[in-house]
Amino acid sequence: MKAYSALLISVALAAKVSADCWATRLGYPCCSYSTEVIFSDNDGQWSVENNDWCGIVSNQANSNCWASKIGYPCCKSTTEVIYTDNDGQWGIENNDWCGIVKTKTQPAVTTAKPTPPPQRPKQYSKSDINTNVKTIYATNFNDRKFEGFGTSFCWWANRIGYSNSLSEKAATLFYDKVEGLGLTIIRYNIGGGDDPSHNHITRTDSNMPGYAINPRYSGNGNYSWDYNWNSDSNQRNALLKAVAKNREEILVEGFSNSPPYFMTNSGCSTGNFDPNKDNLRSDAYPAFAKYLADVAEHFNSAWGVRFQSMTPLNEPFTNFWGANSRKQEGCHFDQGNSESKIIVELRKAIDQRGLKDIQISGTDETSIDTQITSFERLSNEAKNIITRIDTHTYGGSKRDQLRILAENNKKNLWMSEVDGNGTDGTNAGEMAAGLWLANRIITDLNGLRPSAWVLWQVIDNHISKNGVNGKRDSGMVNVNGGYWGLAVADHDNDKIILTQKYYAFGQFTRYIRPGYTIIGCYNNSVAAYDSKGKKLVIVATNTSNANKTVDFNLTSFKSVGYNVRVIRTSGSINNGEHWAELPPLVPYGLGFNAELKGNSVTTFIVDDVEW
Repeated sequence: MKAYSALLISVALAAKVSADCWATRLGYPCCSYSTEVIFSDNDGQWSVENNDWCGIVSNQANSNCWASKIGYPCCKSTTEVIYTDNDGQWGIENNDWCGIVKTKTQPAVTTAKPTPPPQRPKQYSKSDINTNVKTIYATNFNDRKFEGFGTSFCWWANRIGYSNSLSEKAATLFYDKVEGLGLTIIRYNIGGGDDPSHNHITRTDSNMPGYAINPRYSGNGNYSWDYNWNSDSNQRNALLKAVAKNREEILVEGFSNSPPYFMTNSGCSTGNFDPNKDNLRSDAYPAFAKYLADVAEHFNSAWGVRFQSMTPLNEPFTNFWGANSRKQEGCHFDQGNSESKIIVELRKAIDQRGLKDIQISGTDETSIDTQITSFERLSNEAKNIITRIDTHTYGGSKRDQLRILAENNKKNLWMSEVDGNGTDGTNAGEMAAGLWLANRIITDLNGLRPSAWVLWQVIDNHISKNGVNGKRDSGMVNVNGGYWGLAVADHDNDKIILTQKYYAFGQFTRYIRPGYTIIGCYNNSVAAYDSKGKKLVIVATNTSNANKTVDFNLTSFKSVGYNVRVIRTSGSINNGEHWAELPPLVPYGLGFNAELKGNSVTTFIVDDVEW
């Protein structure tokens, strides 16, 4: 009976220890037998078992003393066994019997002592910036899984793809997740191709070739043509090299700037004579859809590239696209019937080729506000076909409204294009363009909380003494001002020149990875949570030229670990920081304090965060 009672008591005590185990929320067990205090901090008292730290539960020493249940103390110092019975082993202290508590052999703490949990610092009494990272601001798109950052391949890949060397360097710099930015999205331009007799496209990168040749038209919408699958070899060369860097994660979207010239009202792929009017001929909708679907089918069968999604539109409801202009970039489609009709026709054409898993996205308007009205004016059939709203953010301000519209219609949402020549910061020098880009990303991710963020093009300027077909290249950018793109291709010296804008972009792309959950926060910061790795990533900018202290409040999370990685970009290409790894920080509890260097972009990676 005594043994049975002791067993019940033991079970009850074990259950109590488990329930009272404060150390588990910090990632450690509580001690099962040891009561020796080796280390103390603000969390509690620590000992060592099995060569690892364990938390000592209050009154644990008494709970381990089996002899106290039958009226004897437990031995405090002696381990010499004088007598053994059914209750246990007995020793003698102070001329009285004492129970010897069975212990496991302790490791030699002096030689194999594990690293103690760091002492948590005190929270700053006052900070320049106070930022709350709240889980209620998490995205609702794509099952809360971010799909990544990316870029359009129109037009830079068309310009550099003739060179295997430049294409390989670009693939590493932009798509390698160890050595480069680790981008995971490619928006591949399915060129319309202009009339071969035209010579008005003067940008050396933007004369996008099409695949359709020898066009024929017999009236009543009967278009036919042949294909030259050797066309567009430059862009395709850059595509295949980029995909090879990260086949597991890279997604490819096929998009169109213009139908083939012979399907247009103007006979020109740069736009209509009246840029306010549709340029696709009214009887050419099925033909244009067939062209795009044939390209998708051939990419899949010939080159092993399966488009994840396709869109037949690029900034359609604008007056930007006129005939005989210097670049092929878009085609006007009126809101409502015109946009709806091409979406429906493309779905039919893709399905006919057995490519039903390819999603249709749209409508890639240049303005957030226009994107809202364009989606609302689609036919119900077209709305049902679209699985994802793609928007550009060059204009408009209604990010919250577009996000809510997408959520209510159960559509995914991408920020599918933006860039610019803006600057930010205070006397920021070479960081000015990077700070502008960083704050644009933060604004878009916080407002839209999309499942992807895509830059217009990573290379917008080229250096070449020869140019292309008599057309001159744009040359080097002013790195102390604003400019489009992240890098410059130097064709004369076979190299890609990087800027601080490139490294500022990498503060996001290298550390907020596919599968993470975007969490909106404010004060020039954005956050993302890695549910598998239990990590929280925060990217923050400081546009002042003075250092600022910041307090990141993480009280929305259940627990926070002891380590925060710090990575920073600041200064210039020659003398600045480029993804510089700084000394780690220790959270004060459910939050941490940090210093933001003037005119910098900083990434913080908080370990062991429980949602």
